[in-house]
Amino acid sequence: MKNKKIPIAKLGKSHGVRGWQKIHILSDFPEQFKPGATFSSNREPLTIEKIDLKKGLVKIKGIDTPEDAKKITNRMLFTTEEETRENIKLKEGEYFWFDIEGCEVYENAQLKKEGDGFELVKSESPLKLGKVREIERADVDYLLIDTDEKLVKAGYPKRFMIDFKRHVKDVDVENKKITADGAVDILESLK
Repeated sequence: MKNKKIPIAKLGKSHGVRGWQKIHILSDFPEQFKPGATFSSNREPLTIEKIDLKKGLVKIKGIDTPEDAKKITNRMLFTTEEETRENIKLKEGEYFWFDIEGCEVYENAQLKKEGDGFELVKSESPLKLGKVREIERADVDYLLIDTDEKLVKAGYPKRFMIDFKRHVKDVDVENKKITADGAVDILESLK
């Protein structure tokens, strides 16, 4: 999966008469867009000649007229996990989305039989709640989690979402494990 293409920008409409065009950045790391940087696209690789991040404009090498720019409008720019790790230095508490996806989510809880059904209650030992399917971005980053099969059989939904900043307490990307707090409450409210 290291060579899987990760979309990081989309080229928009032409701007001016010298081949500049809008760039719609889909990445949290705009610093990777700099003169000389080459990215794969839907077709051939494209190299940034000049960029103005404040105005959201880019000049691609070899694109010198509005007509040239129109030919690559809507083209996606891609990177790979390997290139991302090489080009981006993370700060403490930052993670790449591709490292978060696939992590198992745990919380200190247990599944307890309650009458005809089940209930999740707090406990001292961790319970696997599910696995991160993907990250959804709205005003905040949400983890979309595929609920563990044992919990689905107990009547909980097949998927649920948690707010990354609010509910994630610890991330261990090496062991693909996330410790949550409050996810159990969300699951209970969806039952």
